[in-house]
Amino acid sequence: MELPKTYNPREFEERIYKDWVEKGYFKPRIDKNKKPFTIVMPPPNITGQLHLGHALDNTMQDILIRWKRMQGIPTLWVPGTDHASIATEVKIVEMLKEEGLTKEQIGREEFLRRAWQWKEKYGSRIVEQLKRLGTSCDWSRERFTMDEQCSKAVKRFFVRLYNKGLIYRGDRIINWCPDCKTALSDAEVEHKEEEGHLWYIRYPFKDGSGYVMIATTRPETMIGDTAVAVNPKDERYKDAVGKTLVLPIVGREIPVIADDYVDMEFGTGAVKVTPAHDPNDFECGIRHNLPQVQVIGEDGRMTEEAGKYRGLDRYEARAKVVEELKEQGFLEKIEKITHSVGHCYRCDTVIEPLISKQWFVKMKPLVEPALKVVADGKVKIVPDRFTKVYNNWLENIKDWCISRQLWWGHRIPAWYCDSCGEITVAEEEPDRCQYCGGTDIHQDEDVLDTWFSSGLWPFSTLGWPDDTDDLRYFYPTSVLVTGYDIIFFWVARMIFSGLEAMGDIPFEYVLIHGLIRDAEGRKMSKSLGNGIDPIEVIDRYGADTLRFTLATNNSPGNDIRFSWERVEASRNFANKLWNATRFALLNMEIDRVIDIPYDVLDLSDKWILSRLNNLIKEVNANLERFELGLAASKLYDFIWSEFCDWYIEASKARLYGGNVEEKRACEIVLRYVLDNTLRLLHPFMPFITEELWQQLPHEGDSIMIAPWPEYSETMEYKEEEESFNILMDVVRCIRNIRAEEDVPPAKRIKAIIHPATDKVLKTIESGLDYIKKLGNVQEVDIVMEQPEDKRMRSMVLTDMEIYIPLSDLIDIDKEIEKLNNEKKKIESEIERSTNMLSNEGFVKKAPPQVVENERQKLVKYRETLNKLVERIKTLTEW
Repeated sequence: MELPKTYNPREFEERIYKDWVEKGYFKPRIDKNKKPFTIVMPPPNITGQLHLGHALDNTMQDILIRWKRMQGIPTLWVPGTDHASIATEVKIVEMLKEEGLTKEQIGREEFLRRAWQWKEKYGSRIVEQLKRLGTSCDWSRERFTMDEQCSKAVKRFFVRLYNKGLIYRGDRIINWCPDCKTALSDAEVEHKEEEGHLWYIRYPFKDGSGYVMIATTRPETMIGDTAVAVNPKDERYKDAVGKTLVLPIVGREIPVIADDYVDMEFGTGAVKVTPAHDPNDFECGIRHNLPQVQVIGEDGRMTEEAGKYRGLDRYEARAKVVEELKEQGFLEKIEKITHSVGHCYRCDTVIEPLISKQWFVKMKPLVEPALKVVADGKVKIVPDRFTKVYNNWLENIKDWCISRQLWWGHRIPAWYCDSCGEITVAEEEPDRCQYCGGTDIHQDEDVLDTWFSSGLWPFSTLGWPDDTDDLRYFYPTSVLVTGYDIIFFWVARMIFSGLEAMGDIPFEYVLIHGLIRDAEGRKMSKSLGNGIDPIEVIDRYGADTLRFTLATNNSPGNDIRFSWERVEASRNFANKLWNATRFALLNMEIDRVIDIPYDVLDLSDKWILSRLNNLIKEVNANLERFELGLAASKLYDFIWSEFCDWYIEASKARLYGGNVEEKRACEIVLRYVLDNTLRLLHPFMPFITEELWQQLPHEGDSIMIAPWPEYSETMEYKEEEESFNILMDVVRCIRNIRAEEDVPPAKRIKAIIHPATDKVLKTIESGLDYIKKLGNVQEVDIVMEQPEDKRMRSMVLTDMEIYIPLSDLIDIDKEIEKLNNEKKKIESEIERSTNMLSNEGFVKKAPPQVVENERQKLVKYRETLNKLVERIKTLTEW
């Protein structure tokens, strides 16, 4: 069948994907005699759409999945989406605002109805975009973090941890977003370096004996101070400990206490202690039994406890506090500093540490086994340098705040009794209090942190807490592919959740990839306007081009630079493969798979078969090490250079010749190499490889379920490889000389070769036809001595010298005439420039840069003249 002349992915990508889905190629069959390969997709948010990060992450997963599937391994890729509590709620609130409504006005039930409508309308958008990318997920197993099964898992896990004493409710400092009006975990706070100030304030002793100087970045919180702390080892303050201070502008008496947490090197070595507004101060306050005075509320405004500042925005209060400190003489000085400020990861509002009654997970009992499985190598992080990041975060983790003051999400399965005040925690809604039997109970209003449900993803998607066939066979999963920016959010939580719920690791490998940056190395963002829509790339160039662009130059853990030049290069590669296959089909008379006739193979056949065999080994080795970028580069080099530029060119003489046996052997090898090359490339570029493979004589219904090529020692032709490489070196030299002398492509020339060894001599003698054909050479002379005629262009290689008569390359008389004309022009320029620089008026009056430019021109003119004179001399002597 003749392929269309032009590669146009729009003509077949959608058709092919639909065919794959309809035929069920993405669905694995459970075979208990084989170990499965499983990946769970990091679930994209239902509020989002496909971005380059998603495209990279899912391309990498699909490469691994398609590779393992072709190896005959039962392969499952579980897709799904995340409800994204905060992000989705923000969208619904924005929609309500356009109608002039608030969520409180419509009530929880109506709000949730609208949220589910949103999910149905927009949640499938990113799924359809992922399908356009070619992701071969088992869509029949698609999950949603709030579907019935996942919700059941969340309740079971919550109750399990609660009954073990690992979940508790209490008053602690949490990260609060005044805009989203919800608590955040530490991992959901983004710290940014910002310019700020350090205010130095005098706190006077009650007895009038002086003052303690403190430095703070947040003077508005001093209204809630209940102590000043110093390090017990700090000699400067040993006499101050135990004395009483008077809080400036407030008048409250507070003690000076000693605590090891104080950094003697920061500021003045004395710190204000505000237990209600700082996590370290909170812990210090617990140790010293200090009062907790909350002066900033959940709306970011000052509370009643703030006295005359109540009702002010926190930053307005800051300005007034500083002004009053100045007026009363308590402000010593102000320093400009750069410091880290926490922001809400969703709305970018500066977070406020507040004391709040929330639900927490005790992390220490869960962290220890999670650290051990990585230390023991049961879970391997690739690249290994991110193991340190993982360990550092877990070793310093605090109890996890899991409650969120939202309506969209998994509602906390806890009910409060209005009669006895006890809490009933259960998977199903109780009809009465389990302690007093009272029926006047109500459920907690809060929902769980989104990451609580996402942490269960590797096993909740497979049916947990039910004992399903999928769970028994496909868990633990094989690889988690994710970016380094969510190691904290997700990876660690899945590991400790899997160990707790399943008693086993959730995956064997964590493959970490970097971020995609623009061509200048900048992070892509709306503010910079440098973001790229993957669907735009697919619309213009096809999914295969985008996938190959993302796969090349991809190494574990490292960022990738995206450029349209790289996209164009990938498109050109696809076009090259298309045209090579089209050429093969136009010159192929065989209509079925035929065994390779090893007894009639020529040198180029054995060379390409050996190179293909080596390629199979290298691609496999790179994929095993998760070096997807190296595997893609190997495929690119083989297809573009060795197969298209060398083997196909070498095959034309036999394909167009009259020897039927040679032609048939060449066709068989051509089909075999194309077939195996397309299979190797399929995980990276699934659509074009399927379309081309279907046109070749083949066995089986689809390339995606065709056997993966295997390395074979019988396909090693090392001597033939070495011989053909010698011939390629000869041809390259001849081509380089032709290019340097600008010889027209149609002009046939003579080549003289002086081999240095018998092996090279025999190789050249047997390969004369290749040299003539591929080098466009009319005649080849093999000489055992260096030619006496010096009118030659030559190139020296390790085991040979190659000469080409100059008369074959150029018309010497015309070349000398042309060079003499160029020489006269340069001499004229040298004379003009020399006269200008000898003119004192020019040198003194002209701008210095103009004079310097002229001097540089003169130097270049003289260099050019010397080269022309040398060239003319050489040609004249010849």
